[in-house]
Amino acid sequence: MSPALDAVLRVTEIFHSLQGESTRVGLPTVFIRLTGCPLRCVWCDTAYAFSGGEAMTLDEILRRTATFECHTVCVTGGEPLAQRACADLLTLLCDRGYSVSLETSGALDIGGVDARVARIVDLKAPDSGEEARNRWDNLELLTPHDELKLVLASERDYAWAVDVLRTRRLDRRCPVSFSPVADRLAPVQLAAWILRDHLPVRFQLQMHKVLWGSERAR
Repeated sequence: MSPALDAVLRVTEIFHSLQGESTRVGLPTVFIRLTGCPLRCVWCDTAYAFSGGEAMTLDEILRRTATFECHTVCVTGGEPLAQRACADLLTLLCDRGYSVSLETSGALDIGGVDARVARIVDLKAPDSGEEARNRWDNLELLTPHDELKLVLASERDYAWAVDVLRTRRLDRRCPVSFSPVADRLAPVQLAAWILRDHLPVRFQLQMHKVLWGSERAR
């Protein structure tokens, strides 16, 4: 049975830009940013999505998305899975032929997400202040179609990330990326550590900030 089109989500914004992160970096993408997040990472750059937003039916969201005439869609937040109807939206997007990714903190269960969606899970390092919220059971659900992202703010974060990578064999589950927190960890330093330690990870910068110098992926 297809999800109900009249279900409602609270949406912060829907816009067309270039994907700035993940293995989809550089692809023209429609971003659907849902409102709300149960986490409060100290370096969060999307705090404007914590509250407010516009109540929209799934049908309205699909219609707005179609106006951009773009095949690739990213559902993000905030924490999109904090809204129950998010899973229905993801399924509807896939049904309509979009290539869909989900940006999630990994603090909530990803098991109900449509298997056609690329789940990009953001493991929280110690300096985020939310390490305790990592839902480690999610790792067992990951496939090579998914991705793991670790955003690092310090050498302590890096050491933690290396330990998790190796002990949990993350790179055998799916692609893994390490990213520096802007203005906290120098990109060249993180790059040097990755090369020194021969890590099987992708170094990643937020391309949208390189291009436009803004906090949003516009």
